Amino acid sequence: MAASDKLLGSAMLAAAAFVFVYYTVWALFLPFFSPSSPAHALFPPRAYAVRLPAALLLLGLAGVALFFARVSAAEARKRRASGKKA
Repeated sequence: MAASDKLLGSAMLAAAAFVFVYYTVWALFLPFFSPSSPAHALFPPRAYAVRLPAALLLLGLAGVALFFARVSAAEARKRRASGKKA
């Protein structure tokens, strides 16, 4: 099991490093290249450099809120079933 955990951790680290480098080049370094550069063909339009992380942040926050609401509702159901008050 330890070897598979190391492999999974290494794969996740490699994926995170790739995403970080790709996004950094896309958002920070690409504006310094001329618009006719072939590097522009490797990246989506720059508007998505802001929209995509914003959408992922909102999706993540909604997921956390949904998880919190679900756990709170389950705890409330347990309290009602046991007859205890908060």
